[in-house]
Amino acid sequence: MNLVTVTLLAIAAPFLVLAAITRVWVWQVEKEHPPIGSFATANATRMHYVLDKAGASADLPPIVFLHGASGNLADQMTAFRDRLAGRADLLFVDRPGHGWSERGPRSNELPDGQAATVAALMDELGIDKAVIAGHSFGGAIAASFALEHPDKTIGTLFLAPVSHPWPGGVDWYYNLTPVPVIGRIFSETLVLPFGLGRMKSGIAAVFTPNKPPEGFVEQTGVPLLLRPWHFRSNATDVARLHDYVTRTAPRYREIRTPAVIITGNCDAIVLPKVHSVGLNRDLPDAELLWIRNLGHKPDYVATDLAVAAIEKLAGFPRDLQSMARALEARIADDAFGPLERCLGDVDQMPDSPSEPI
Repeated sequence: MNLVTVTLLAIAAPFLVLAAITRVWVWQVEKEHPPIGSFATANATRMHYVLDKAGASADLPPIVFLHGASGNLADQMTAFRDRLAGRADLLFVDRPGHGWSERGPRSNELPDGQAATVAALMDELGIDKAVIAGHSFGGAIAASFALEHPDKTIGTLFLAPVSHPWPGGVDWYYNLTPVPVIGRIFSETLVLPFGLGRMKSGIAAVFTPNKPPEGFVEQTGVPLLLRPWHFRSNATDVARLHDYVTRTAPRYREIRTPAVIITGNCDAIVLPKVHSVGLNRDLPDAELLWIRNLGHKPDYVATDLAVAAIEKLAGFPRDLQSMARALEARIADDAFGPLERCLGDVDQMPDSPSEPI
């Protein structure tokens, strides 16, 4: 065995070991977080979803929930299922390439493609129209849904959305992972230790200054993200988002269905002054709820307000601004995580780039 061969084997050996460890870990984490819903093929994509039927007692129209990046349907389902059970048909979906949904055609790499797949799934399940609720990255899909499928949109609830081009870029691993060969090796070997090491701080950043609920990681299946194929889909979504919203945001004025936007001035993940304020400016029929001392998870911290927003989109009279002020009073003393990231007043322009989640 010559020196070159020995050297190559020495370089490859750690990666082979890490790849084997990753595969064993994937087997274990999928046992711990198996599919919890049903499957249907829509837009040539095998989609995993949970559909809670309300029955005859429903007082709200169907609601479709779109999770953000790095997530799966359990995130929104944990936040909203109990609060809305029996009141509406609730559709929670694993977006294409996330959770237990297959990636499907290349069109699913962009928000309008994912919106088309969700619309096709609604057709498959017999849902004609719905309120569309999108958190974070799901906000870009919700905006595209309202833009491209107005006949299926009753209204849109944006929860700490990403929707507009933002200053700066995204973290390096989002750009590295979609690169052929190198990105594949990275996702199959180094993502697991890298991701496990960052998970606790990542959850803290998402919720700060509000405290995450007990058992959040286990209940929402966050570790599923670290499976190589899930991580690659997620990275591709995020890496391509800036160019997409740059092209699409000028069209938001075409959206005629109503919208409610719930955002926090302490969001450490996306820039609310860029995205939420931008949506409020560009959408013809929108109401912005700006919540002081709220982070990136209004779906968990402002759940009652989000439910009231859905009710208003469905035609119920609701004083959302008064509810927002009451929520501010309740969370005013929250002090979890890196508080220096809090952005202060609505008129203050954030000075740091964000990454969508």
